[in-house]
Amino acid sequence: MSETETDAPILDPQVAQALAAAAASGALPVDQVPVADARAYAEQNWKEQFGPVDEVFAVEDTEIEGVPVRIYRPVETDEPSMALIYFHGGGWVLGSIESHDGIARAFAKRAGIVVISVGYSLAPEHPFPQPLEDCWKVSRYVWENAAEFGVDQEHIGVGGDSAGGTLATIVAFRGRDYATPFALQVLLYPVTSITPNTPSWDEFATGYGLTAELMRWYWAQYVADAEDLDNPDISPALQRDTRRVPRAIVVTAECDILRDEAETYAQRLALSGIEVEGYRYDGMVHGFLRMAGIVDRSQQALTE
Repeated sequence: MSETETDAPILDPQVAQALAAAAASGALPVDQVPVADARAYAEQNWKEQFGPVDEVFAVEDTEIEGVPVRIYRPVETDEPSMALIYFHGGGWVLGSIESHDGIARAFAKRAGIVVISVGYSLAPEHPFPQPLEDCWKVSRYVWENAAEFGVDQEHIGVGGDSAGGTLATIVAFRGRDYATPFALQVLLYPVTSITPNTPSWDEFATGYGLTAELMRWYWAQYVADAEDLDNPDISPALQRDTRRVPRAIVVTAECDILRDEAETYAQRLALSGIEVEGYRYDGMVHGFLRMAGIVDRSQQALTE
């Protein structure tokens, strides 16, 4: 057996089964169907993959600064709670509050915190910077009006998965720069660079769910102006100063094209003196936390 074969990652059997089922379904890739159809498929498929959701004390759909949000409260209490403002994934094109309802409920219930899930505008109808501005408006409002939401201003975090993780990194930077200090950033397999040149990008370019071709398509929908390609508000890796941002929890999947850029970003934060907890989940692929209903390790990861 060659060294390459020896070192090849081994997919979790349940993940491998899920990928095989997706391939056998005959569903066309997202970039080959109308955006509306892709969104409808993602809504249904992601909710089915997640399975049963956690019960929480209260769920409220409302708006903050004109942006739809859903507020999850794990218990009834008069005491200020810790909170996480959450931005869903989906390449800035797919996903919604509803598609990520299970993840938001899991964080609220299992961590005992208020979760505010944000329904930001989506590309290509609303390219950069609109999705980011929506997330920033909501986050700033919640921080400035913490008492209104029954949360502790000193314990408000921002977080998200995939493209939502990217949005969370930039909101964290803005919080630092505009005297709105958040307590934590939770980055779940985030996108950190629009120009990847990492080993994982090549190794997992096809056959592991999120492909390199599809990732490039997502970027093309989000970034409508070529002049923005070097904008650090798009690529967190281009941020010059990574000091004084909130402490970070960075989760990556072993078999994900985005793995190396996310881990490199986490290392850069650590070198800047930021407290970082990094977790790589072996045998997992991009988006694995959405698979809690069919992958046991995903369910465990949510609790962790």
